[in-house]
Amino acid sequence: MGGTQRSTQGTVRGGDGRGGLGNVLSGIAVAVGFVLFLGGFVWGALVYRPYTVPTDSMMPTVLPGDRVLAQRIDGGEVRRGDVVIFTDAVWSNAPMLKRVVGVGGDTVRCCGEGGRLSVNGKELDEPYLDMVKADGSGQRSRVASETPFEVTVPEGNLFLMGDRRSASLDSRAHLQEAGQGTVPREAVSARIDARVWPSMVMVERPGTYAGLPGGVSAQGPLRLQVAAAVTGAFLVVAGAAYGPVARLLRRGRTGGAGAGGVG
Repeated sequence: MGGTQRSTQGTVRGGDGRGGLGNVLSGIAVAVGFVLFLGGFVWGALVYRPYTVPTDSMMPTVLPGDRVLAQRIDGGEVRRGDVVIFTDAVWSNAPMLKRVVGVGGDTVRCCGEGGRLSVNGKELDEPYLDMVKADGSGQRSRVASETPFEVTVPEGNLFLMGDRRSASLDSRAHLQEAGQGTVPREAVSARIDARVWPSMVMVERPGTYAGLPGGVSAQGPLRLQVAAAVTGAFLVVAGAAYGPVARLLRRGRTGGAGAGGVG
């Protein structure tokens, strides 16, 4: 009988040891999860700023009422194809949202064959443009601009256009002013990385600008921040669930052993 008691006590101690290790690991998982979850959000708050789009000038890339996340950047980081937020006293004292189509030294011209925009003689394929009627035939096609123009962008400036060219008051509306509608790089405060409401969609960098000097900008760290937050949330839930699940499993094993002994 004494031997049986010693054996039973040894089994119980062994079970507690395993449970103790599991509790330690679950605690570590919860702690790491909280760090990742909160770190992802804090990192995102430092790097990104939310904006609500008020107009339709950037359709179909972003629509009126869309909520977007804009990475805080310096004007020197801007590349062709970026959708940026800027404030310029000549345009308005309110933040505006447009796409960069030309940087300092570029010659931007419209329109070439098929109604395309060209930068330094290279015609651009702009799949992000809103579809507009080119003529009265009823057929719809992408037209870079209904108003022809040619501009050489001053150094340190940017030429900006909306994606809905037929309804956008952009650099073309200021061609007769100093700088021919361009704005200084330092007027830019942020670059759009994603549309987050009503759906989550990344704003990709247009490949048509990749072959031009300077290429296109890299995506911001948003995907990594989201991955950190999601992974952290999973670890917190999994770690917190370990204790209740382990107790249920132990009760199930204990109940099964007791039933076998009675039988």
